[in-house]
Amino acid sequence: MNYAAFNTFCTILPATTHVVQWGGAQVWKVGGKVFAIGGWADDAPAYTFKVSPIAYEMLRTQPGLRPAPYLASRGMTWIQHFAKPGLSDADLRRYLAESHRIVASGLSRKRQRDLGLIPAAAIPAAPIPPSSPHHAGSPRR
Repeated sequence: MNYAAFNTFCTILPATTHVVQWGGAQVWKVGGKVFAIGGWADDAPAYTFKVSPIAYEMLRTQPGLRPAPYLASRGMTWIQHFAKPGLSDADLRRYLAESHRIVASGLSRKRQRDLGLIPAAAIPAAPIPPSSPHHAGSPRR
């Protein structure tokens, strides 16, 4: 995957924003939180993404993959695809989509709803306080 394909893929994920920062890295965010970075390697394209703790343990020692510089050293479960063989383009897309999902799920339910990541009906209504005459346990008048 090259950076153009990386950017094109990240564009299709819901509620994403793109910024170039940190020395020219292609940084993708959902709800203002980073979920993918294209860049940060000197010789070849590199792609950095958040993974689950189990995926982190599985990926961190595979050829072409490593714990992400800066992020993993702070205890975060981020992997960097930095060299071949690494991941296939299809697997890289799956991990980028999963990173998006992981980061989006860490946003507040209200923020997820505001971004259109969950339908409004998925947010439970506030419970009716027990002192209300409409509370299920209160007798009707």
